[in-house]
Amino acid sequence: MANLVDFEKHDTIGVITVDNPPVNALSVGVPQGIIGGVKTANADSDITAMVLRGAGRGFIAGADINEFLNPPPPGNAGLTDVLTCFENSPKPIVAAIHGNALGGGLETALACHYRCGAAEAVYGFPEVLIGILPGAQGTQRLPRICGVEKALPLMVSGEFVPSSTALDLGIIDEVFDGDLLKEAISFAKR
Repeated sequence: MANLVDFEKHDTIGVITVDNPPVNALSVGVPQGIIGGVKTANADSDITAMVLRGAGRGFIAGADINEFLNPPPPGNAGLTDVLTCFENSPKPIVAAIHGNALGGGLETALACHYRCGAAEAVYGFPEVLIGILPGAQGTQRLPRICGVEKALPLMVSGEFVPSSTALDLGIIDEVFDGDLLKEAISFAKR
């Protein structure tokens, strides 16, 4: 199995990159790779914060639908393990979102301490259109972040919102037009 998650150190910032083409789905091995990156960063006293990003055309697309009928063997880390890892991290984690943050991808971003997005990024819970509820605490985290009145339409409509709307809703903290990784690292340093 190829390495689906990479870790690099950029000065005092640990960069965790999900690289699972074509859409960076949370397939078997990806959650464990993310957890491994967080543990590596937390064990390094020179690292003060982390950036989580996706390689290629998008952040994290969410669940690997191919695994719905063939679930991973017991003992494999899943999305809820990633979210718990983020919650227990003594160092902040910044999601650097480009392309899509949909379904489990948005839930992953919502569990990060901060979120920044490229101007063209979109956010949403499309799984509701096929009768599946966001199953990794998205229905709890989104209202906590932006309030029930603003969160409810996004949670039940399946609508995608652009970064400008996500910023207005409080889903993300910053929108960047330039080099997202560079800007996210700078944001994490602050």
